[in-house]
Formats: sequence, C-alpha cells, structure tokens
Amino acid sequence: MKIGFDNDKYLSMQSEHIKERINQFDNKLYLEFGGKLFDDYHASRVLPGFAPDSKLKMLMQLSDHAEIVIVISAGDIEKNKVRGDLGITYDLDVLRLIDAFQSRGFYVGSVVITQYTGQAGANNFKTKLENLGIKAYIHYPIAGYPSNIPFIVSDEGFGKNEYIETTRPLVVVTAPGPGSGKMATCLSQLYHEHKRGIHAGYAKFETFPIWNIPLKHPVNLAYEAATADLNDVNMIDPFHLEAYGTTTVNYNRDVEIFPVLSAIFEKIFGKCPYQSPTDMGVNMAGNCIIDDEVCKDASKQEIIRRYYKALEGRVEETSNNEEVFKLELLMKQAGISTEDRKTTTAALQRAEETGAPAAAIELEDGRILTGKTSDLLGASAALLLNTLKELAGIQHQLHVISPVAIEPIQKLKTAYLGSKNPRLHTDEVLIALSSSAATSDVAKLALEQLPKLKGCQVHSSVMLSSVDKNIFKKLGVQLTSEPVYEHKKIY
Repeated sequence: MKIGFDNDKYLSMQSEHIKERINQFDNKLYLEFGGKLFDDYHASRVLPGFAPDSKLKMLMQLSDHAEIVIVISAGDIEKNKVRGDLGITYDLDVLRLIDAFQSRGFYVGSVVITQYTGQAGANNFKTKLENLGIKAYIHYPIAGYPSNIPFIVSDEGFGKNEYIETTRPLVVVTAPGPGSGKMATCLSQLYHEHKRGIHAGYAKFETFPIWNIPLKHPVNLAYEAATADLNDVNMIDPFHLEAYGTTTVNYNRDVEIFPVLSAIFEKIFGKCPYQSPTDMGVNMAGNCIIDDEVCKDASKQEIIRRYYKALEGRVEETSNNEEVFKLELLMKQAGISTEDRKTTTAALQRAEETGAPAAAIELEDGRILTGKTSDLLGASAALLLNTLKELAGIQHQLHVISPVAIEPIQKLKTAYLGSKNPRLHTDEVLIALSSSAATSDVAKLALEQLPKLKGCQVHSSVMLSSVDKNIFKKLGVQLTSEPVYEHKKIY
C-alpha cells in the first residue's frame, strides 16, 4: 500500500503543539476532542499511513499531563440513544470508554451529565457511576444558549453548573457522540476557573477539515462526504482571512458559532484569545502529508464508497435523496465517477457475462479477481475462495474445500434450518475451510492468507446479506455494492 502520511511525524508534532497551547494559558487547557479516539478508520482511509489509533497514541505521549472528562447528555441517556457503529447505548459507551482509557494508563477524572432536568435515567446513571467510584457532575440547560451572552456568562447560567474538579494541566473533554455538550462543558469550566483566579484556555481538536490544504482538496471533500447526513459544509474561514490575510479551511458550524464564542470569551476574560475558528484548532495533520497524490487518490475512492453507501441506504430507507444528491455533487467537484472504482466495472462485467450476481476484488498490487454465483457458492463466497487461492499460489481448478464437505452444510441449511438458499455464505465457507485445514495442507495455506485481505477493495453487483457484510468488515475489506436486491421481494 502506498503511504501518503507520516504517522510518526504527526504523533511528535501534534503532541508538541498541544503542549505549546497549554503554556499559552495558566498551565490549564480544556481540549474539546472531536471524532473517534480509538478507531478513526476514516482518517486512515483518506490519509494512507495514518494509524486508526493515532490520536490515542498522541495523547499517550501527554498522559502524565492529561486527564479525561467524558460528557453525556441526560436526554441521550433517557431515550437510550445508540451508537450506530457499535450498537450500544451512549451510557454503556461511557463505561466502555472509561475502561478503554484506564487500560491504556489514562486518568479518567469524571463524567459530566449535561442538559439535566431531573431525568430518571440520568439519576440512575449518576448513582451507578458513583457506586463504581467515578465522580459525576451535573450541568443544566441554559435559557437562550448560545445567544443570550449576559445570562449565559452569569451565576444563573454557567455559574449554576457544578464545577468539575480537575488536577492536571490538560483536560481532554470527549463524548460518545455529537450533541453531547463538549463545548458548553469547556466554556462552563472557563467561567468557573476564571472566578477562581485561573486563566484557563480552550482549544478544539478535530482532524477534519484540514485547515491548511485547499478547500476543494479531495481529503476535505471526503470529510464532507462522511458528514453528508449532517449537512456539514467546508468553507473558507472569513474571520481568519480578515485577521491575517491568509486563506484557511473550516466548516460551517464552527464559523457560525465563532461570534458567540468570541463574545463569551470577552465576557469571561475581557478579551477573546482567538481571532478566528482556525485559531482555536490544534490540528497538525496537514503538515504530515508526505505524498499529496496518494492522499488525493485515496480520498476520491472514499467519496465513491460513501456514495454507494448512501445509495444502499436509500433503498433500505436509512438515508435520503438529499444525502445522495450532495454526494453526487461532491463527486463532480472531485472530478470522479463510479467508473473510477475498478472493482465496480469488473463486478458488473462479470455479472453481465454470467447473468447472475458477481463480485470483484482489487488486491494491494492492483490485481483484479472476480467471483460468480454457482450451485454451491454465492458470489461473495466464491470471490473469497478465489482470492485466497490466488494469494496462496494454489491452482484455480484445485479444490481447497471438498464438495463433499459443502453438501452437508447445504443440507443443514435447507432441510433442518429452513433456508431456501442452499449456497454458502462467506462465514460458512470460512468455517468449512477451517475444518478442512485440520487435514489438508492446501486448505491450511489458503486460510493463512486471510490477513492479506485487509484494505482490499470489493464491489458486489447486488446488495449483500448482513452476514456477508459483517465478514468483509471483520476482514478489513472495504466493500461497496450496487443498490439493488438479488431478489425482488416486498418483504
């Protein structure tokens, strides 16, 4: 895989820049931490070389200076809001995050429950945290937030919130997801610190959009594609341009809220320490791109993948036309189409030739392989076997799984489990291959190739079952599919 991003440089530069920002204030910085800390796979896809846990490793270099504050909205607790990628509720994710941070040596100082109005679920969660020995604080809704500055910055506004006791120079404020109240928590703390004579600072850490690359750079367009459902829009930071005469990139929500933030800072400190939203950021990722063309190509592929995901979501009614239209516009801005995804063309050609569903994979060295539907295997399962044999150097006509071993599985599915489809899915093929590996060196060799699939591109001519999708996801394969069902059914 071609590398376009220097991860080691990023870890060093980013941690040093945060230390510098801490020193700008009274050795106290509240850092609002956006995005995913442990598994930022979007960044690793658009910036090849960026490790998914880079942000966590960067923070680990600051672990002696840092403590973690996790924020969760009382409303999200009450309605059992679920993280789409993990399938767990936000309150459970708070516990998961605490375990994950502590297992890596971080100090988790407390949890803040925001937007509290007496919700029973919030009360129960606070009690649970305290029983586990975790400090929990309550923050309340503020009437007129964020526009009624005089009330917000008063004892009836921020002053009503409980003061979060912190002991370290860097306070990382994170949350299970957006809308939890990270920024309001930081600002509330600035107010309380100021009343105690401490000139604490605030900064924001978001990887995207990258402020010091062009507005329409594919990496920044890919961020818009990733947030198409939120309708985020990248834009030139007008405050930075006016203050410094320099063009930088930010996004609409930060630009829109900056006049309010500036007014809040002025009310607290007498003067805003920042001239623009860009000034508030501490992101050094743009300085660590070492091959711009590699990152551009990777980002273009990400946009196409996001487009296919939206098309599939529209069929499944999890996304809408507006999201699809925005992604089509982003593809035009990037100068790409679905034909720029090599596996798309290969899968569709194979499907047309066979008159049945087909799939294609692009290996790291650029080779394209296909799989077709047969009596024994679905297209994805066939593709998986073909790929493992190719990677192992096994002749295509040689069976790594005996048809005799497949037949009992088919009988189990149809005769005993009531399935109408006798063809094996990807999980069933892997189980059969694992069983065969116990007695066959050839099957064992094929099975050992599985790690090489990570990062490979796959396209299917039809939408896949959840089973096949999950197998490809676990293997680290980047999957897309045409937005059509294999069979036309209304139930």
